[in-house]
Amino acid sequence: MDDTSRVPLQKGRGAGSNATGRYEQERREAFDDGWGTADEPAPRLATQFLRDSSRSVIAHNDSPDIPFDRSINPYRGCEHGCIYCFARPTHAYLGFSPGLDFESRILVKEQAPALLAAELRKPSYRCRPIALGTNTDPYQPAERHYRIMRGILEVLRDFRHPVTIVTKSALIQRDIDILSDMAKDNLAACAISVTTLDRKLARTMEPRAATPERRVETLAALAGTDIPTGVMAAPMIPALNDAELEAILERAASVGVRGAGYTMLRLPLEVAPLFIEWLNDHFPAKAKHVMSLVREGHGGKDYDPQWGKRMRGTGPYAELLRIRFETACRRLKLNLNRGRLWRLDTTKFAPPPLPSAQLKLL
Repeated sequence: MDDTSRVPLQKGRGAGSNATGRYEQERREAFDDGWGTADEPAPRLATQFLRDSSRSVIAHNDSPDIPFDRSINPYRGCEHGCIYCFARPTHAYLGFSPGLDFESRILVKEQAPALLAAELRKPSYRCRPIALGTNTDPYQPAERHYRIMRGILEVLRDFRHPVTIVTKSALIQRDIDILSDMAKDNLAACAISVTTLDRKLARTMEPRAATPERRVETLAALAGTDIPTGVMAAPMIPALNDAELEAILERAASVGVRGAGYTMLRLPLEVAPLFIEWLNDHFPAKAKHVMSLVREGHGGKDYDPQWGKRMRGTGPYAELLRIRFETACRRLKLNLNRGRLWRLDTTKFAPPPLPSAQLKLL
């Protein structure tokens, strides 16, 4: 990525540029037209919501280093604007930029609940937990209006289908009524991502996500209703938020959370130049040091996509982070039943009768 895609920094946005996607032929280039406007503040970038006309809603994967084989993403793109989001490159498949487009052009799957119900009714369907929040956040700001996530959960509850959720949003509390009912039958588990407890850093790094305080409140609300709840200290960024690892786990444990996880920063494809650009804009004195440690954990590269290595990294820094995490978990009695949080019951799956179904004659 070069400076020709740069735009004046936008309040409330994570990315500082909007380079065209890697599959596009055209390239954007900023220039001064002689009116002296090149350095003026850019007009406020409004979010556009576009209809996603996908005909199916369940995405399948065979990655050996993640604990699920199917997921649903109600939205493509994410208005939270987290600069480190590993899902940014997926916007290039749509002809958009992984930069500002990713956080301002949101595709909405309004038909997701109906599509899900149809897929779950197929005779060939075999029940395994569905993961939500694995790519973009299902409780991002658009959900307040569209309520797609609420509709999806209603379908899963009616079909008695297990679900796992990861989010940064306090909006998940709206659906505690559904999730607590499902949890009684071991059909639901949730995790809240807490990247930092520093409000200022969170606002810079995740500009439209819930504040750290609200996320801790949400952890307490979920755990207090006996919904299996974990905290994800993710991603850990060397020399930026990694010193907070133990503090994040301590805060989560103090409100009743009993599960925890972490990942190292991942910078696939366009995320690396976007993140480096962001570092130079907001933390210029730390930028070189941060990236040197990132590369140390990924074999000298910005990112190593190898399964088994991409989430945790390798080398001395990655090993130290692992030891710190495991030591803190032992001290705080987190993950005592390792893997139990996400081990849900698939045997209760039962599609409800269709409204038009008639009772069979004896």
